[in-house]
Amino acid sequence: MYFTDRGIEELEARRGDEEVSLGWIAEQLRTFVDLHPEFETPVERLATWLARLDDDEDE
Repeated sequence: MYFTDRGIEELEARRGDEEVSLGWIAEQLRTFVDLHPEFETPVERLATWLARLDDDEDE
């Protein structure tokens, strides 16, 4: 188990039944980076990965 799994498990346990928009998630990520600029690169990579999930792998 990765250390980050604990945070993911807590997120799922606390908010797993909620429905949110991607706009809401984007705003939360912006706020997080404003508060913790040292995490800008990993947050950007996560956001880019999520945005491109449906892209064809051949492209």
